[in-house]
Amino acid sequence: MAATALNPEAFVDFKLKSIHALTPNTSKFVFELPEHQTLGMTVASCVVTKFINDEGKPVIRPYTPTSNDDVKGSFDFIIKRYDAGVMSAHIHSLKVGDTLAVKGPMSKYPLQLNQHKNVVMIAGGTGITPMLQLVNGIFNSKGEDTTQVHLVYANVSSQDIIFKDELDELVKKHPGQFKLTYVIDRAEDGWNGEVGYITADLIKKHIPGVQTEVEKVFVCGPPPMMVAVSGGKGPNFTQGEVEGTLKELGFTSDKVFKF
Repeated sequence: MAATALNPEAFVDFKLKSIHALTPNTSKFVFELPEHQTLGMTVASCVVTKFINDEGKPVIRPYTPTSNDDVKGSFDFIIKRYDAGVMSAHIHSLKVGDTLAVKGPMSKYPLQLNQHKNVVMIAGGTGITPMLQLVNGIFNSKGEDTTQVHLVYANVSSQDIIFKDELDELVKKHPGQFKLTYVIDRAEDGWNGEVGYITADLIKKHIPGVQTEVEKVFVCGPPPMMVAVSGGKGPNFTQGEVEGTLKELGFTSDKVFKF
């Protein structure tokens, strides 16, 4: 078993190895690990990142690495820059050779094999990262986990869809277990997915048994999407009340988890 680089009790500085632009405002940041080490993530977990701002105060934010944890020697973040995002702006300002302080892993949801028979994942933009971690955790179980998964993935445009090739490949490999619905804001030439926003009608169209068969709904995305779909999170990173589309569909807090 490979040694792991993370420390859940202390921040560790990792050097930025390379930057790869994916969209005009989203990039993949690759950080170095010792050659024979993996990062040390677990399914449904995140890390926290830290930097000291101009006022000498620490800024701390959670992120989900996007590289598989069996990768040795490096790990990735895919991060969208938001105008009001202090940490995302800081990471986008980093240059190759700079370091970022990271601590973890921090477990977010204690997912176990076959814990749920049928789940729905609703993601917006880079909110796909914890969903992909969950999906890979299910499908890397070599058939032991038979959870049925339907992912609804929303973006502004088709050009903003990250991990599309990987997601489409998972559908091909697991056609009876993994369903995928793409949604973009406005119609485009050649687009055959959904257009508009994630509404109750859209969900019922693609997941007919959503109100009777789905045991858990996972949601992650930008704050406006979260508010519309599930309600925002509560104070101090609590789950908060279920609102929006999921409340309209009859879901209660015990059946919804907000990343």
